[in-house]
Amino acid sequence: MNKTTLFFVGVLIAALTGTASAKVSPDEAARLDGPDLTCLGAEKAGTESGVAEYTGKWFKKWDASLPDHGYVPSPFDGEQPLFTITASNYKEYEANLSEGQIGLFKAYPNAFKMKVYPSHRDFRFADWTCDIAKKNALEAEIESNGLGLKGHSGVHPFPFAKNGGEAIWNVIKPHRAWTETVTHDTADVYENGTVAWGKSDFKTMNPGNHPEERLGLDIPVDGYFYVKTILPSRAAGEVAVGFQPNNYTSETTQAWQYNPGIRRVRKAPEVGFDYPVPPAGLRTVDDDYIFNGSPERYNWKLVGKKEVYIPYHNNRINDPAVKYSQLITPQTINPDYLRYELHRVWVIEADLKDGVRHIYKKRRIYADEDSWLAYLSESFDNQDKLWRVNWVAYFYSQESGTFHRTVSLYHNLTSGAYEATYLSNESDNWWRLNTPMEKREFTPAAALRAGQ
Repeated sequence: MNKTTLFFVGVLIAALTGTASAKVSPDEAARLDGPDLTCLGAEKAGTESGVAEYTGKWFKKWDASLPDHGYVPSPFDGEQPLFTITASNYKEYEANLSEGQIGLFKAYPNAFKMKVYPSHRDFRFADWTCDIAKKNALEAEIESNGLGLKGHSGVHPFPFAKNGGEAIWNVIKPHRAWTETVTHDTADVYENGTVAWGKSDFKTMNPGNHPEERLGLDIPVDGYFYVKTILPSRAAGEVAVGFQPNNYTSETTQAWQYNPGIRRVRKAPEVGFDYPVPPAGLRTVDDDYIFNGSPERYNWKLVGKKEVYIPYHNNRINDPAVKYSQLITPQTINPDYLRYELHRVWVIEADLKDGVRHIYKKRRIYADEDSWLAYLSESFDNQDKLWRVNWVAYFYSQESGTFHRTVSLYHNLTSGAYEATYLSNESDNWWRLNTPMEKREFTPAAALRAGQ
């Protein structure tokens, strides 16, 4: 066996499904930001197969002339693809493809392809994230029977994740922007080629990711959200606000909705887990960011680390010069505007627990080793058949110094439909990140004010 295979097998043996966690020793924590590991726990070395060596040479701006915010091209946009993977040659690259990607080649042989570019690992996060990662290595623990955490917010809690429980909490709580606001579009594309459009004013605030305030994971709220519907017209004027807790022992995702028909705000029903996301229900609430919310309904297993072609450095798909008429195509989004690179990812599997409900019997998640951001997933139905294939195309933001979500894709292989959401190309209100917000912007009273 080569070193990669040995590592993969070793993790598979050691990391079973439990949610127990343990702090690492000071000697192990001292490896962070050493000769072999980044300060967040990723391997620095590249690989002969094409994973880049980590440099972390850029924070925020890679060119001093860049504007402080707004769309900018990636520094790699001038590169040409190394090769293109298609339905006719994907077997040559199968070792570095996810099961979901292979499923897309089989389902849409004339539409789905992957343009693979050189791998780069040149961006880093703020220096304070390194300090928090080392503290978490020594102090973070899973508590409340897997439903909560002890530690420090702002970066993933387990730089040395050793089991499925630690791994999925890393996916739930990676380093991201503190706040985000955008007016975004959603395209629901059906098998016959028709497109149903949605549009929303959208903002979130995650107190734990504040760029200046360091908070513990014992704060009550993980994140606040606000959504005002503009399209479809039948739902125009509806406003939803709410929050997700940090500990799910006695609290769940809470939401309130303003209904313009009755001009009142009412408490919404439970909106977590497999609650279908309007307008088309082509994804579940916990599909956002690939996975979010409480991990309680699944047994989680950390399978190991693998080299996979994942969407990376996808600035161009946000370019205002690229119109939706070019981007939104039948069966899948136009692959000419997506960039893939070879990166090491953590593979996490989830099996539905006995006695609980979710439309997905099994899930598999692929999280980037540098950030623990989840880039890909595949979900299986009750007959263990591959059903939905999802991915998020991130870009590195010069405004926040974080990798930020852009177009998110949700493919339903059974119906032949897909959803592309968080589209911002034709928006008058492009992404703004880390702009100050307050809790009062996410209250029921705020929903009432926005709806009237």
